[in-house]
Amino acid sequence: MKRLLLILMFSGYVSSHAMAAEPASCKTLRMGVVSWTDVIATSGMADVLLNGLGYDSKQTSAVQQIIFAGIRDKRLDIFLGYWKPAMDNNIAPFLAAGQVKVLDTPSLADAQATLAVPQYVADAGLKSFADIARFKDKLGGKIYGIEPGSGANTDIQKMIDTHRFGLGGFKLVASGEAGMLAAVQRAVNRKEFVVFVGWTPHPMNLNMKMAYLTGSEDVFGPNEGRATVSTVTAPDFAERCPNASRLLTNLTFTAAQESQWMVPIMARQSPQEVAKKWLREHPEDLQRWLAGVTAFDGSDGIAAVQASLKP
Repeated sequence: MKRLLLILMFSGYVSSHAMAAEPASCKTLRMGVVSWTDVIATSGMADVLLNGLGYDSKQTSAVQQIIFAGIRDKRLDIFLGYWKPAMDNNIAPFLAAGQVKVLDTPSLADAQATLAVPQYVADAGLKSFADIARFKDKLGGKIYGIEPGSGANTDIQKMIDTHRFGLGGFKLVASGEAGMLAAVQRAVNRKEFVVFVGWTPHPMNLNMKMAYLTGSEDVFGPNEGRATVSTVTAPDFAERCPNASRLLTNLTFTAAQESQWMVPIMARQSPQEVAKKWLREHPEDLQRWLAGVTAFDGSDGIAAVQASLKP
């Protein structure tokens, strides 16, 4: 009888510890989010999954430099939006000091970011970086960038400052994604010339006929701005919160997927509602992303998230 009691007590001890998949310090996870719709979309997906697993996911919107500093200062834990190479200069000092960590596998492998024009502008002869200066008057001497301090804007300003491609005298118009796209749409409606930062994944590729400029000479990275997107965490995050870290490692997407999510988000739908709808309709993605992942309390992760998705 004593032996049986000991076995039962030991089994209960093991079971209780198996259920405690993560320490209490991992319960609240703080996520930085830049105001790029693709990052908003993927962060929304991560938010839904984490909350469904029993974590308390909190999001903070900020520019990339503040997010990297927030991870350094232990005010943030994760960031799903490191565009490489567009953000390389901004993240470099944090990586060099060992203050942030980039996950080995990119969450998105088929991205691109470089200067673009509406298709009618390309048809008129503005097809490469070397062509921009020839159309300075029609462009009003402006190149439209995204939010101040972004890597893309830094690259554009450097071209202007060094008179590269004959761009000395041009003005960088810096604004957020929404402001830039509104300005581009106004130009398109009037059939005016405009050069702007374009990227995929993004519904802009579906909503207008556009062309990416060639001949960039690696200004926005090799292969005409081909890019990857990766997740950034605190350096010790995987050791502190292995279960949540496993989820982040599993979260890989395609440009086609993200573009689909971004359409309703840009039509003012909640990123979380878009994510929930996708998870209900694509159980194969739910299975893939939660492979080897438990709920916060150690219970079945897939069952926990499925329960949270019920209307």
